[in-house]
Amino acid sequence: MIKVYCISGYLTDKSNRKINATCEKYGYDLTCYNNAEEADGLVADAEVVYTTNPEILCQMKNLKWCHADSAGVNNYIATGLFDDRSIKLTNSSGAFGRAIAEHIIMVTLMLMRKMPDYQGIINDRKWKHDLPIRSIADSNIAIIGTGNLGQTAACNFKGLGAGKVIGFSRSGKVKEPFDDVYKMSGFAENVVDTDVVVLCLPDTPETKGIFSEVRISEMPASAYLINVGRGVTVDQEALIRALNEGRIAGAALDVVTPEPLPADHPLWTARNCIITPHCSGDMGLEYSVDKTFELFSENLKRYAEGEELINLVDPETGY
Repeated sequence: MIKVYCISGYLTDKSNRKINATCEKYGYDLTCYNNAEEADGLVADAEVVYTTNPEILCQMKNLKWCHADSAGVNNYIATGLFDDRSIKLTNSSGAFGRAIAEHIIMVTLMLMRKMPDYQGIINDRKWKHDLPIRSIADSNIAIIGTGNLGQTAACNFKGLGAGKVIGFSRSGKVKEPFDDVYKMSGFAENVVDTDVVVLCLPDTPETKGIFSEVRISEMPASAYLINVGRGVTVDQEALIRALNEGRIAGAALDVVTPEPLPADHPLWTARNCIITPHCSGDMGLEYSVDKTFELFSENLKRYAEGEELINLVDPETGY
């Protein structure tokens, strides 16, 4: 009998019923733990596991497939286990697009409507309300990364009346709902009139430092930068200089490097910079929780029936 382990403190009654029903149908032996500490030393016979803790995978001597409860899987790949291509890795891409896309809209509006400035005014207990603001309506948006997250964000921007929404990807292949999609080599000439640049990139060898000092300098001075992908994709020192010198209008960073950000890091005091603690797409939204377990349940069915798993990760590319 195939041993399946679910190691997660987020398993709801609804999701538990769904996974149990799938396991009963296909004859899996399912055991659930709330965290890696509970599971420690008890999972050596795992063939299949759903987990948020890649460190525990080294205990699994019969592992054939791991489902990560996150979209980013660089810490899973770093274990080296998936160099053995007979061990499959799937992720939860698609579960967090709704939450993160709404976060993108929130911080875009905060920047456009001068909330960092108004927070300072409020903190000083003053009553000033004449700062010039901007609108998403008719603004031009550039999204780097055209996967589920980028597509969901593009839909939200269009729903609020954005002007042109373009994407940048490795292939440059046109996708809905983007008006156009380009390769990164065409960044400079295609962001001349852009109001907001959004980074939705994973941490892979190809994306590290991709948003360099040169890329930052190619942004219009009136544009905002939003990063909800991974902190390592941005040259943070160059970004701090650009913010403090007024060479870009502002930034909103949900991801930084390192995390947690040290209390004395200059990003905290950079001009017009909103920082959030990597909270845009966590398990706080019930939809995200349910979706991760739906993906796992569907893949349990596919695994039993010998079908190709969805959200299968290529360890070389990182996605």
